[in-house]
Amino acid sequence: MPPRTLYDALATLPDPRSRHGRVHPLPAVLGLVALALLMGRKSLSGIARFGRQHGTPLAHALGFRRGQTPTTSTLSRTLRRFDAQQLEGALSRWIEGRIDPAAFEHLALDGKTLRGSRDGDVPGLHLVAAFAPAVAAVLAQVRVDSRTNEHKAALELLGILPLTGKVVTGDAMFCQRDLAKQVIEAGGDYVLVAKNNQPALVIDIEGGFAFATAARSIAAATSP
Repeated sequence: MPPRTLYDALATLPDPRSRHGRVHPLPAVLGLVALALLMGRKSLSGIARFGRQHGTPLAHALGFRRGQTPTTSTLSRTLRRFDAQQLEGALSRWIEGRIDPAAFEHLALDGKTLRGSRDGDVPGLHLVAAFAPAVAAVLAQVRVDSRTNEHKAALELLGILPLTGKVVTGDAMFCQRDLAKQVIEAGGDYVLVAKNNQPALVIDIEGGFAFATAARSIAAATSP
């Protein structure tokens, strides 16, 4: 079976709009948004203008039955109704279906501010992403709400990813008991950075390594 196309993956999303007054097919709208973004259009007005510039041939190719692409206001009304997690899930399944599963053995957690999302005094959109270093691809990402932090967002993110047989890595921000427990219970392993902001944990880790080193030395000295 050939890999599912991005258009096919977007077409699996449930339509959040009322059945009354639907003018444009949802897969066509999402196809236009994806194509325009890939072509460097970063705003809704830019996406709408991209559709108009390429006219009826592009509209028909994307599946717009009337040969017209949506306006800025229509794009805004449609996209604001979407469940971001469902969209992330569809994109993740699309990526996973096109890449060797071995590439997903290592998942790196990373927090970042979305480039270009800051607007004057309004801070940029803060995200936590699961990154597959082997293929330089983001498998999924969730927004860090202003009322929480990267650690809590990471728990939500790990809840939508298959972790069996995976190794999850992260910096000291993610070195938390509940996150490590969630990874283990989902069948994965973790390597997390511990720093001096958790002194007791650092002492325990150093003690564990020291004990293992001493045990190996004693075993070597007493072996026949």
